[in-house]
Amino acid sequence: MEQQSNIKHIKSISQLMRELELPAPLHPLVGLVDYNNASIEKFPKGQKISLDFYKISFKPTFKGQIKYGQGHYDFEEGGLAFLKPKQIVFSPEDIENYEGFALYFHADFIRNYPLGHTINQYGFFSYDVSEALFLSAKEKEIIANLFVTIVNELANNIDSFSQNVLVSQIELLLNYSDRFYNRQFITRKAINHDIITSLDKLLNSYFEDENSLKSGLPSVKYISTELQLSQRYLSDMLRSLTGLNTQQYIQNAIIEKAKEKLSTTNLSVSEIAYELGFEHSQSFNKLFKTKTNVSPLEFRHSFN
Repeated sequence: MEQQSNIKHIKSISQLMRELELPAPLHPLVGLVDYNNASIEKFPKGQKISLDFYKISFKPTFKGQIKYGQGHYDFEEGGLAFLKPKQIVFSPEDIENYEGFALYFHADFIRNYPLGHTINQYGFFSYDVSEALFLSAKEKEIIANLFVTIVNELANNIDSFSQNVLVSQIELLLNYSDRFYNRQFITRKAINHDIITSLDKLLNSYFEDENSLKSGLPSVKYISTELQLSQRYLSDMLRSLTGLNTQQYIQNAIIEKAKEKLSTTNLSVSEIAYELGFEHSQSFNKLFKTKTNVSPLEFRHSFN
């Protein structure tokens, strides 16, 4: 196994199975692991690991608290977590409570199928592990049945239909996950409301503290880092609840701050653009008119 900068790099599913002291996969590009049968202790606790393939983890139960954004929340349901190739993960600290199943598949396994072109549309592969999908009892039953179906298919002798069937099962699993994530954004409104409140406070303080003068316009990367959320998760959550992605939400906040300055100060349009973090006032004028259908000056004149 290759090790660079304390990261264990696993290039193939066959290599992973050897590390876990499990039988070689029947198909070299797809495999499923029951962690009750795997030698997880072979990885040092907290070891950084990089996989060259996709991973979908299904845990029937979560024990204790899970980090979720800026807080920790208690969950008793099962859950799913998703990793794309080259994402860095850590081996578990608590091996005794590490249970569940993991489906691994290489990009080459789906490359010649429509899923090979659409898999990037499943944004949850870009979420942090702490932003797992938590399942209701009914959802958990559906996912468990899908995993059983995949296990049974992997146990069959490989024939000309095997890959078609497995790719369709993986795609069905992803589509259900997409549906359940959307449900999670809606049903966990209390948690997500806290995130949106923190986002509003963060944007307000960004302008009040004049960070825009030093750093320019607030970026999606800055906002997501401050909220301790992945960029994709934050954007998907906001879109589900507000109809806006993170960039659009930031732009709306900029416009509201601009309206405040246009209606309550004597600053010129150029000065307001500069205070908000724009390098060029033309860019500010264009964004303002796009969002409000009037120019900054026309908006100001409407108060006179």
